[in-house]
Amino acid sequence: MALLRSLSSQRTAISLVYGRNSSKSSSSAAVVAACRSYHQCGRRSTTAAGEESSLSSSSDHHHHPASGINGARFLHSGNRPLQASTLVQPDLVAGEAVKRTAKQDSSQSQNPSPAGSPQRDPLDVTFNDPIAAFKSKTTGELMRAYLVYMICSSEKLVEHNMTLMKWSKNVLGQRLFTALMKATFYGHFVAGEDQIKIIPTLERLRSFGVKPILDYSVEEDISQEEAEKREVESSVSSAGEHKEEGSMPQYHVDKSFADRRYKVSSARTYFYLNEATCERNMEIFIKCLEAVSDDDRKAPRAVATGATFGTGITAIKLTALGRPQLLLQLSEVIMRTRKYMEDMVGGQGNVLTHHKTIKDLEKYYATLGDNKDVKEFLNNVTSDKEGILHLFPWSGIVDEDSQLSDTFRVPDPQTGQMRRLISQIPPKEEEMFRNMIRRLNTIVKAAADLDVRIMVDAEQTYFQPAISRITLEMMRKYNKDKAIVFNTYQCYLRETFREVNTDLEQAKRQNFYFGAKLVRGAYMDQERDRAKSLGYPDPVNPTFEATTDMYHKTLAECLRRIKLMKDCDDDARKIGIMVASHNEDTVRFAIQQMKEIGISPEDKVICFGQLLGMCDYITFPLGQAGYSAYKYIPYGPVEEVLPYLSRRAQENKGVLKKIKKEKRLLLSEIRRRLLRGQLFYKPKGNYVPI
Repeated sequence: MALLRSLSSQRTAISLVYGRNSSKSSSSAAVVAACRSYHQCGRRSTTAAGEESSLSSSSDHHHHPASGINGARFLHSGNRPLQASTLVQPDLVAGEAVKRTAKQDSSQSQNPSPAGSPQRDPLDVTFNDPIAAFKSKTTGELMRAYLVYMICSSEKLVEHNMTLMKWSKNVLGQRLFTALMKATFYGHFVAGEDQIKIIPTLERLRSFGVKPILDYSVEEDISQEEAEKREVESSVSSAGEHKEEGSMPQYHVDKSFADRRYKVSSARTYFYLNEATCERNMEIFIKCLEAVSDDDRKAPRAVATGATFGTGITAIKLTALGRPQLLLQLSEVIMRTRKYMEDMVGGQGNVLTHHKTIKDLEKYYATLGDNKDVKEFLNNVTSDKEGILHLFPWSGIVDEDSQLSDTFRVPDPQTGQMRRLISQIPPKEEEMFRNMIRRLNTIVKAAADLDVRIMVDAEQTYFQPAISRITLEMMRKYNKDKAIVFNTYQCYLRETFREVNTDLEQAKRQNFYFGAKLVRGAYMDQERDRAKSLGYPDPVNPTFEATTDMYHKTLAECLRRIKLMKDCDDDARKIGIMVASHNEDTVRFAIQQMKEIGISPEDKVICFGQLLGMCDYITFPLGQAGYSAYKYIPYGPVEEVLPYLSRRAQENKGVLKKIKKEKRLLLSEIRRRLLRGQLFYKPKGNYVPI
C-alpha cells in the first residue's frame, strides 16, 4: 500500500534540454603548425579505414564512468535519417515532450525497427527520462529495484547488512535464502551464477545498446585477524625486513592498515594465500575472457571483425596474481628512481619528464672516470632521439627472466659504486615475481587471441606505481595494432594528471595504443589515514571539487590529444578512454567536450561505464542514443558473492542523492506502466552497440 500511495502521488516529469551549438573554427595554418609540433614529438601512423577501434571494447571496476560523444547520429524512421546531435528541440513545451516520448516508446517497444535498421534515440542530457532509463526492464524488475533502494536508504539495515544476510541464511536454509537474494539484492546487482546463466542478461543488455565488462565476483569472507596475518606475511621478504638508506615508509607494510578492506566499500580485495591460489585466479580471469568472447560471437554484425567484434572487456587485479611484497618493492624502486633523478637534475616527476639525454648522464658521471659498471648502466638505459625514457630496461621485466635484484641498480655519483634501489630478493621470491608476470602475460595473450580487452584495476597508492609500470609495459608489448590492455587512473589523487600525461607521452614515443579508464577512486579514507599515521604526504586531493577538476582536466587533455591526431590525419584511436563515473556532471562534461572538438561515437575513442544495478538512468539512455556504453557485470554463486553484495549496499548508502533520483524515476515509470496497462511489459530492443 505504501508503494501504491507513493505511486499515486508521483508525477511523471521529463525535462527538456537542447544541445548547445558551439562554433569550431581554426585556421589551416594553426592546424599545420599543431601537426608539425605533434610529429616532432612522436611518429605519425595511419591505419586502414576498416581497422577496429582501440577502445570499442574497453571498465574496476565498479567505478564511475562518464563520457559521451556528440556527433552525427541518426534516428531511423523508415528511410528518413534524423540528426540527433541536437538532443531535444528547445521549442517544445513540456506536455508535447511527454507525449512525444511516450508515443516513441510505445512504437519502439511494440514495433521495433526492422533488421538492419538499429534504433537510435535522442539523448536527454539531464537524464530525467524514465522511459529511456528503464525500457530494458520488466515491471517486476523495476519494483525489485525500488525495494532494494528503499533498503539502501536505511542506515541501520545497511550497517548490519552482512550480519543480517548470514542470519537469514541460517534461519531460512540455503534454498529459501537463495530465493530471497534473487528477489532482492542478488537479482538486482549480480547477473547470474555462472557463464551460462548470465547469457540472457548479456543478450538483453546488448539489445538495448549496452556492452558487458565481466567480473567473477566471488570473494573470501575472512576475518580482520586473518586478513592482517596474510597481508603481513606476504608483504615481508622471507629474508626479513631490511630498510636500506633512503627507503620510503609508504612502501612497507604496516599492521594497522594490513586489512586493505579498511574504509573501502567499492573495491574488491585479494589477500595472498599461496601460489596455487594465484593460479586459480588466473584461470578465473581467463574464463571471464572466454565468457565475454562467447557472448560477442552471438551478436549480429554486418561485418565480423574478430571473435568479440572489439567490444568485450574483462577487469582484473594484479594483487590477485602474485605476492604483494613484490609490488611494494617495485613501487619503491620507481619512487626512489624519481628521487635519484631529482637529486641529479632537479625537478620532480617521472624520468621522462626531465628531457635528459644519455650525453647528459655521461657528463654527470664524468668525474668517475672509465668505470665499467657505469658504462654498463648507461648501455641499458632506455632512450630515444628525444631523451631518456627509463633508467632501467623495463621491457626485460615482462619479456625475460630478469633478476630484480640485479636490474634496479644505479651508480653512486660520488663513488661510482652500484647502489641497489631494491633489497636483495631471495631466489624463491624472484621466482614468484616471474610467476606473477607469466600469469599476466598468459591472461593478456588470451585476451588478444579472443579479441577481448583487459582493464587492469587501480589499487592503493603503495601498489600503484608498480601496477601502472607493469601495465604500461603490457601495453607496449600487446597494444601494437589496437588497445588490448587498459590502465586505470584514480582522479582523486593529486598526481593523476601528471601520470596520465607522462604515460600518453610514452605511448606516443614508443608507438603503442594507449588505453585508460578514468575513475574517481575507491580508497580515499584509507589512503588519508595511512599517510597521516605513517608520516608521508597525503596523496589525495583535498576536496570533492578538486577531484572533479582533476577528472575533467585529465579527460580534457586526452580529448585534446585525440583531436590533434584527427587534425593531423593520424589514427585518433591510438588513445582510447573509458569515462567510468556515476556522476552526471562528469558525463555531461564529456559529452559537451566531445561535441565541441568534433569527436563522435563512431570514432570509437570514448566510452562510458557504470555498475550493474546502479545509474541505469545514465547508462541506458547513452547506449540507446548511440554512445559506447558499458555495464560492469558481476557474477558468481549466491552464497559466495555476499561480500560483494554487502559492498554494493554500503556504496548505495553513500550516494543517497543519486538513489533519491533513481527512486523518483523508478516510481514514475512504474506508475506510467500501471496507468497504461503495461504491467506485463516485455522488453524488446533493436539497438546495436557501437
